[in-house]
Amino acid sequence: MAFCNSLHIVTQALCLSTSPIPIFYVRTCFLHQSMHLSSTDFFTSVLLKSLLLTVLWLRVTDEIPPSIYCYFFSISLSLNHVFMSICPSDFNYNTDGYEGDGAEDGKSQDGSETLPYIDESPTMSPQLCAPQGPDGETVSPTPPEGLLPGVKTRKGLEMKKLVLSGFLASEEIYINQLEALLLPIRPLKATATTSQPVLTIQQIETIFYKIQDIFEIHKEFYDALLPNIQQWDEKVTVGHLFQKLASQLGVYKAFVDNYKVALETAEKCSQANSQFQEISENIKVKGPKDSKDCTTTISMEALLYKPIDRVTRSTLVLHDLLKHTPKDHPDFPLLQDALRISQNFLSSINEEIDPRRTAVTTPKGEARQLVKDGFLVEVSEGSRKLRHVFLFTDLLLCAKMKKAAVGRHQQYECKWYIPLADLTFQTLDDSDSCPSIQVVPEHELEEMKIKISVLKSEMQKEKKAPKGQSRVERLRKKMNEQESWLLTHSPTIPFRIHNKHGKSYLFLLSSDYERSEWRESIQKLQKKDLQACVLSSVELQVLTSSCFKLRTVHNIPVTSNKDDEETPGLYGFLHVIVHSAKGFKESANLYCTLEVDSYGYFVSKAKTRVFRDTTEPQWNEEFEIELEGSQHLRILCYEKCYDKSRLNKDDNEIVDKIMGKGQVQLDPQTVQSKNWHMDVIEMNGIKVEFSMKFTSRDLSLKRTPSKKQSGVFGVKINVVTKRERSKVPYIVRQCIEEVEKRGIDEVGIYRISGVATDIQALKAAFDTNTKDILVMLSDMDINAIAGTLKLYFRELPEPLLTDRLYPAFMEGIALSDPAAKENCMMHLLRSLPDPNLMTFLTLLEHLKRVAEKEPINKMSLHNLATVFGPTLLRPSESENTKGQHITSASDIWSHDVMAQVQVLLYYLQHPPISFAELKRNTLYFSTDV
Repeated sequence: MAFCNSLHIVTQALCLSTSPIPIFYVRTCFLHQSMHLSSTDFFTSVLLKSLLLTVLWLRVTDEIPPSIYCYFFSISLSLNHVFMSICPSDFNYNTDGYEGDGAEDGKSQDGSETLPYIDESPTMSPQLCAPQGPDGETVSPTPPEGLLPGVKTRKGLEMKKLVLSGFLASEEIYINQLEALLLPIRPLKATATTSQPVLTIQQIETIFYKIQDIFEIHKEFYDALLPNIQQWDEKVTVGHLFQKLASQLGVYKAFVDNYKVALETAEKCSQANSQFQEISENIKVKGPKDSKDCTTTISMEALLYKPIDRVTRSTLVLHDLLKHTPKDHPDFPLLQDALRISQNFLSSINEEIDPRRTAVTTPKGEARQLVKDGFLVEVSEGSRKLRHVFLFTDLLLCAKMKKAAVGRHQQYECKWYIPLADLTFQTLDDSDSCPSIQVVPEHELEEMKIKISVLKSEMQKEKKAPKGQSRVERLRKKMNEQESWLLTHSPTIPFRIHNKHGKSYLFLLSSDYERSEWRESIQKLQKKDLQACVLSSVELQVLTSSCFKLRTVHNIPVTSNKDDEETPGLYGFLHVIVHSAKGFKESANLYCTLEVDSYGYFVSKAKTRVFRDTTEPQWNEEFEIELEGSQHLRILCYEKCYDKSRLNKDDNEIVDKIMGKGQVQLDPQTVQSKNWHMDVIEMNGIKVEFSMKFTSRDLSLKRTPSKKQSGVFGVKINVVTKRERSKVPYIVRQCIEEVEKRGIDEVGIYRISGVATDIQALKAAFDTNTKDILVMLSDMDINAIAGTLKLYFRELPEPLLTDRLYPAFMEGIALSDPAAKENCMMHLLRSLPDPNLMTFLTLLEHLKRVAEKEPINKMSLHNLATVFGPTLLRPSESENTKGQHITSASDIWSHDVMAQVQVLLYYLQHPPISFAELKRNTLYFSTDV
């Protein structure tokens, strides 16, 4: 008896630690299998037990799949059932069906809640415990041959009753949990109106949002289902009850939308009020009617998770009910409809809830939960290494993927780990040596982007070719290598962690958003009572091996890892208006930054002005952001710090405090409409209101012919210079002068977007020749002035380097012989009209002066060429795209834009070019253009 009990415990521990199937799925097998063994099968069960030991060993060595292992595990549960009937005093196994309680009920021993990903797929149902057919699909245990169809139907309906009985038992537990969660509301509301409230009415409504509605829905469902199970026969129908339950999932949607806010509010209230902390940590829940234990104590955080978990479990039950319901039974179409509604609901909220979290059981029986993981660049021995970092509830583990032999599973190798109890974010002392960081020049990163774009274009062509698939795979492999290199060498924002008993470790991130997420996740876990842990070599090996199965981020975030059907992202210009923000408790100096993703990492693209001393900033600032395959927009809200004593070099001199951050997906169907799309990002109780619209690259690359003669924008350059009696338009001269006066040291000048409303104000002033232009320029944000200059060149009806010469510029830059390229490129400049040439040379010398300050402003010649190349060369629609079919936005970027960048870069890297000398010199040979 003791041996079998030990066997069951070992089996259960192995299932938790090595199988990806959660324990509540396996418990379903108990319901399915245990009803078919009686005490008279004792000797048979002993034989099965011997077989099970063999299967367990095969599972540990990965020789059989988890589904088969789980099937045999269900047999071990059945064995327990047999021995319980013989000697029930030796066993006390809970059979609450789908729900369960205690440590296995989605709750770790440290009190933290395990949050499984909400999965609506049939493959995640308890059917996994059954054997699989030859086609890989799960099948029910085959009934004995010779059974009549009616017998099969009766067996199926008996199984259906078992499934419903188990689910009904779990419904009772769930209702008790909701009822316990509702109990504190009345006394909390009573104190809310007194002079010493525990919580405010608003806090109560936030924490317990929709709980009463969910309770009433399930109480009604339970009361209606119970008599059907008690008076069961073949004609009983329950499909209408499940259909009604599914139709009320809108209440769950509201609950899920509020879930994070509810948890945050409850946590803050617990920290601020000891009374509420006592209430939230010790909620008494009644056990089932036939349970020996009258009550159990569960935390409010754990109870608030129950509704999210419940939808998944209800969906799993629907899969099993359909499996055991004949297709001609009245319940079948109703259950199908309920399942469809449930799956659609789960699909709609999967992206909105916390990512999949999985627990691993240590040899000591402690639950260690994976909270967060991702790919980070570590600076190790002076070089950059791409690592997969895993944050568990009690430690941080840094691993690298080992190269796997053919036919072997990939595995991780642990590089180091730090117990969270020993982890700090303190910076190195001045006396300590700071590791040197290998910095790749900006132009090399840009050149790699161009190579990747070329490969993408080649892959698209090969996919259309009859026998191009083998070459596609070679191109994909090469692109993966180049994208991984870019991902490794582009991050620059340091994130240092320190082991207070040992050394420091340095990561480089591409985004302040990402650094904040890691820091906040670690600090939240450190608020709990953590004990320092030391892992033995065996424990460390087991934990590292489990990382492959536990990980939630499976692939390096590069394009080549995505399926061909996945969206390639947006190419073009995203217009964003940051309107306002609410929810700040104290006045502060506030501003927002905007980030978009490109080539697997995020880049800061725009920044609002600082709104001083306010709790409700009203920016109403518009930005134009260029997208390169982008799929997400991030908004970060900061409090500006003017205290120079808080300068922190380890944080890349960023000392401003992040007040909140949020992210939205750039859905092409939503943002590509001509109208503005308004949205709100909620971040830690702060709400930022913004609007956006998108112009695709194929549209933004077109110049619209204009017959406008007044003003300067959209007017031919020779018309403007003739009217002004100047060699270079006044707008170009004034903007260049202002940028060189006070913007040449500005980080990201010409790359960071200016406020669109300021740019439009300057545009109107130049168009109307306002006398106050100089005053406006001196007061205006320098990024708006830089943006005005870019806008002027972009809106020229013909590019500065002309439509006529565009094909020749494309051919000239492609020449491989340096002497031939020099002669051709200089001859093309000489062929430009004088106003165009003078303006181009003026701009060229200005951009060179900007690039001289690259160590300060981070704008290299290549950066500037990327910004201005398409603007100065992009042909007008009438000459370039008339009658042509544009295949895709990424193709346009791959071919036209990178060549335009190379043309400008050639002239920027060329020694100074004098207008007089250029006109005076003759070529060794000349060709008509």
